Amino acid sequence: MITGSLRRHTLAAGALVLTGALALSACGGDDGSDDAKAPAANADAKLAAMVPDAVKSDGKIVIGTDASYPPNESVDPASQKIVGWDVELFTAVAAKLGLKVEFQNAGFDTIIPGVQSGKYEIGVSSFTDNKEREKVVDFVTYYSAGTTWAALKGNPKGVNPDDACGKTIGVQQGTVQVDDLKARSKKCADAGKPEIKTVVRKQQTEVNNDLVAGKVDGMAADSPIVGDAVKKTGGKLEIIGQAYDTAPYGYALKKDSGQFKDAVLAALKALIADGTYKKILTDNGVESGAITDPVINGAQS
Repeated sequence: MITGSLRRHTLAAGALVLTGALALSACGGDDGSDDAKAPAANADAKLAAMVPDAVKSDGKIVIGTDASYPPNESVDPASQKIVGWDVELFTAVAAKLGLKVEFQNAGFDTIIPGVQSGKYEIGVSSFTDNKEREKVVDFVTYYSAGTTWAALKGNPKGVNPDDACGKTIGVQQGTVQVDDLKARSKKCADAGKPEIKTVVRKQQTEVNNDLVAGKVDGMAADSPIVGDAVKKTGGKLEIIGQAYDTAPYGYALKKDSGQFKDAVLAALKALIADGTYKKILTDNGVESGAITDPVINGAQS
């Protein structure tokens, strides 16, 4: 079990080989974010000079993201653009570096391999910074969250995260919640109790819909994702228990990215210092996971 949390996606066994990004958006894998310009007033010349020529030569950062994880990253139905506080925050980071952003929608487990191969210059997709992932990419931490569970309002099935034996629980494919439930289910079996019935869906939005429809008894996901689902379902869901396994989100960069990771880190620190970071998180209702000291490779042991 990987104890680190958020997006909370695990690194698939074959992740050292590029498996091919899935172009999921209506724009052929591009959210049309060329209009996400980098305001000259926000650019920091000193930080911009730290960005490798290979990255800044075309004036933009090409980013892999799985836009099925609201409110962090998702596709806006009206504009078909990739939106969310994660997108907004990194757009501000890029602006500090004097660059535009090009978010490309991809299957989550293809993003880190895509960063390794050079398909993406960075991965911004609620990645948990953990020791396993740090073996293949570097991370710049920018947020902290943990796993939270939810059930239908009133918790009619009596789901208890600490004793979910015999319950049907929904999770998203590739997340650390999958490993978490496997470990919890094993404990059930070892104690002679019914195992947890885990329903794994490709996208988090499908997990949310399953719970609202009563197809599962509960669900487990990153804390900001569960909080958003509770809000957006108009009181049909409620959070149960407390968040646990808190760990940092990180921007994923190639191991040989040179000063790029240092530039990203410095830009993020500048946004924290000038209040932009706090404003973005507060405006999106996710300020509880704000951090004050971002680092490179901050996985917990």
